[in-house]
Order: sequence, then structure tokens, then C-alpha cells
Amino acid sequence: MGTLSFGLVTVPVKLYSAITRRTVHFHQIHTLDGGRIHQKHVCSIDGEEIPLAEIVRGYEIAPDHYVPVEARELAALEPLFTRTIQVEDFVELDEIDPIFFDHPYHLVPGPGGARSYQLLLRAMSETGKIAIGRMVMRSKERLVAIRPRENALLMLTMNYSEEVKPTVGLRELEGAEVELEQREIDVARRLVASISEPFDIEKYQDSFREAVLDLVDRKAAGEPLRLEAEAEPPPESPDLMKALEDSLERVSSS
Repeated sequence: MGTLSFGLVTVPVKLYSAITRRTVHFHQIHTLDGGRIHQKHVCSIDGEEIPLAEIVRGYEIAPDHYVPVEARELAALEPLFTRTIQVEDFVELDEIDPIFFDHPYHLVPGPGGARSYQLLLRAMSETGKIAIGRMVMRSKERLVAIRPRENALLMLTMNYSEEVKPTVGLRELEGAEVELEQREIDVARRLVASISEPFDIEKYQDSFREAVLDLVDRKAAGEPLRLEAEAEPPPESPDLMKALEDSLERVSSS
């Protein structure tokens, strides 16, 4: 339970995570007896196992040279906990590069907040604006974006600019500028247009996760397994123009 604040208006709200990660999780086990593998905290100097009470965090300032930082010292630096989401600006959604978006949350009205919630939702929907604000989450001040989605508000935590790595300095991009022929560009554009269609998220399934779960089920049932041979990588075409034209012809005939 918290409060969304913009100007002098406050909206009681609640947060719910908008996604469920469907990752398949594994444990490490001993191949000989199936026992679970446990990790130990071992000192790199004397090789002794260290109890948690004797472990603190350390920031490396030089190779193998650390400045110890205790939990109470970090706690003193944490932002003051508050349940308020403070809106600072309203901006256009297309002004934000999607790389800055992180985790989505459904933002719903809390007790007594239905009218002010609907007012904000309506105003943002009609102006096409989204809100940028700050909140404290898990002892860290987070930048957030709030936008209308369907009949509700969606809040997305955001990455700060210094957290996003630039492309400058990527070795593979150095000297990658090449002269393109207009004919190549035209055919490439036709190919892109020919395989373009409205986006439907239901079309894209996590086939690897489904295959892993199927593998686990079959192994648990004692079924014999036959591993498929690795697929041969497609041969590289030295003739870019021919590859474009062949691709376009294949799409047109399908």
C-alpha cells in the first residue's frame, strides 16, 4: 500500500508485479549418488570455511585490495523509506528508448483512491503522456515510469543513464561503415516489408523452456532418450544481393 503523488494530488495505490518469470531452475547434484551440492564460504588466504558472522562486504579498489563496508554503514546511506511515488515530470512515451525500461508492475487504486486514480488515468490517456517519478524500493531509490495500459496504470522501474552501456568502444563496430548500393537497399526494404505483420505476442512461445520440461518429464518416466544431432549452421552467402533476392522469392512463393 502506498501513495502516488503528482502536484498536490495524492492517489492511494497498490503494486503487483505484472510478469511471472517462467525460467526452468536447476540444482547442482553429484553425478555418482545424486546428492545435492552445497557451496561453502572459504577464505582465499587460509583456505578455512568462514561463518557468516565473520563475513562483510568489501569494495575492490586495487587487485586483491578491498575496503570493508559493514551492513550498518550501508544502512546509514540508504534513502529514507517512504511509500510515496513522487511524480516529477510528464513526458511523451516515444521520447524514451525502451532500453531504459526494467520491471513492470500493475498499479491499482488503494482504499478510497478510485476517483483520483481514474482521473489520473483519464488525463494521461487523453494527453498521451506518461509520468516519470521516483520511489524507494528494496532500500534503493528507483526511477519509474507510469503509463496507461488497457484500463489501468502500469509502472515500470527504469535504468539510470549511467547503467546503460553505450555502443561506443565496441570493437566490432569500429570500421564497420561500408558503402551500400541503392539496389541492395531497395531489395532489403522490400524483404522487410514482405515479412512485416501486426505484432501478436501470443505467436511467440518459449520453445526451449517447453523442450526442457518435456525432457525432464521423459527422463523422470524412464523413457530412453535419443539426442538429436546438432543442426548445421546455414552456409554464409558471399553474394549479398543474391541472398536478398532468394529470400524475397522464398517469401513471395510461401
